[in-house]
Amino acid sequence: MDATTATAAATAVARTLDAIRRLDPGIEAFVPEADRPGRLAREAAAVTERFAGAGTLPGLYGVPVGVKDIVRVDGLDTRAGSALPPAALAGRQALVVDRLRAAGALVAGKTVTAEFAVLAPGPTRNPRNPAHTPGGSSSGSAAAVAAGMVPLAVGTQTVGSMIRPAAYCGVVGFKPTFGRIPVDGVIANAPSFDTLGVFAPDVAGAGRAAAVLCDNWDRTAEPAPRPPVFGIPRGPYLERADAEALAAFEQQVQRLRAAGFAVRDVPLMADFERVVAQLYVMNRYEVARTHARWFAEYGGLYRPETAKAIREGHAIGQDAYDRARAEKAGFAARLTDATVSAGIDVWLAPAATGPAPRGLATTGGSVMCLPWSNAGWPSLTIPAGATADGLPLGLQLVSPAGTDERLLGWGSAAESALAAA
Repeated sequence: MDATTATAAATAVARTLDAIRRLDPGIEAFVPEADRPGRLAREAAAVTERFAGAGTLPGLYGVPVGVKDIVRVDGLDTRAGSALPPAALAGRQALVVDRLRAAGALVAGKTVTAEFAVLAPGPTRNPRNPAHTPGGSSSGSAAAVAAGMVPLAVGTQTVGSMIRPAAYCGVVGFKPTFGRIPVDGVIANAPSFDTLGVFAPDVAGAGRAAAVLCDNWDRTAEPAPRPPVFGIPRGPYLERADAEALAAFEQQVQRLRAAGFAVRDVPLMADFERVVAQLYVMNRYEVARTHARWFAEYGGLYRPETAKAIREGHAIGQDAYDRARAEKAGFAARLTDATVSAGIDVWLAPAATGPAPRGLATTGGSVMCLPWSNAGWPSLTIPAGATADGLPLGLQLVSPAGTDERLLGWGSAAESALAAA
C-alpha cells in the first residue's frame, strides 16, 4: 500500500463529512448523529490499519456508504424512522453491513427511511428540487447519493422503495433478485418481497457494490454475451404511467432503437389489476405479522399511515393470504413463460408513474415497480431525461430472476446509448 492509498480512507471521510455539513441541513438525508466526525475518523484509521499489508485492496476500500435506517449497524441506533425506543429494535448487525465492512467500506451514517419502510414519509427532500419528495421508503439513501454526499448507499425494496426514489432523484438504483443479498439483521416489512439493493451515480458503481454484496456473484457472467432483446410490456400495466412519463419513455425507446438495439412490443399482464390486489393482500398481511409484538406494546407511538396498514393486515385471514401466495407463484410462472415465448432478455418500462410529486406528504406511487417486485426479478433504473421543469425521470430495466450480472451489463450498454443520444 503506497502513501496515497494509505490516506484514501481519511480523504474520503473528510470529503463526505464536508458534504454532509454543507448540504444535509437542507436535505435531511442522514439520521442525526452525535459524533459522526469522531466515529468516521476511527473507522477510517481502523480500515487503513487492517489493510496496510494487503497486496490487493478490497473492492469497496475507503468508500463511504449510507445505510438505510432499518438495517442494523453496530455502534449506531436503529430507529426505522419511528418513535419506538431503539432498544426495542436492537439486534445483531446486518450481514450486508458485515460484507460492506469486510470489503473496506466505511459507514457514513444511517439514512432516513419512511417509518418502518412502509408509508409515513421522513423529512428528506429531493436534492434536485427540495420542494419535491425524494420518493420512499429509501428516501435518505437515494437523496444522499444524488446530492453527492456519498458515492454509494444501501436501500431496500418491498414494492417500489428503491427504483422509484432513484428515478425521482436522478441516480442509478439496483434491486437484485429476491434473496440475492441476505436480509439478516434488517427490520422486515413484508418478508416475501423485501430485497436489499444499492444506489450509485452510475451503473458501474452499482455493479462494484453488487459484486461484493450479492451471494455467488459470477464475474464471468457480467459482460453480456450479445446485445439484449428489449421488450415493451404493452397493456394495462404500462398505461398506469402518466402522459409525461409515457412520452419520455417512448423517446427513450426510440433512442435505443436508433442505437441498434432490438426492441419488441409484447402484450403483457392483461390481469394486472388482479396482480395489484394479490400483492396488496400479501403485503398488508405480512406487515401486520412483522409488527405484532411491537404494535401490541407501542401501538400509540406508530404514525397513522403505518398503524392503518397494520390494522388492514389484521383484517386479512389466513385463507385469503394463502390464495394470494398461490396467485403470486402463478403470476411469476406466467411472466417467465411470456418472456421466453417472446424472446425477451430485458423488459423496459418507466421507473415511476411520473416525476417526483410536489411536497413531502407522499412518497409517490410504486405501481410501475409492483409486478417485477412481485415476481422477485432484478430491476435497474438509470437516469433518462427530465421533465420540462427539470425533474428527473428514470428508465427501468428488468430481467428474469438470477440474471443480475447480465442485467447490469445490459444496463451499462443502455446507459451509454442514452447518454450518447
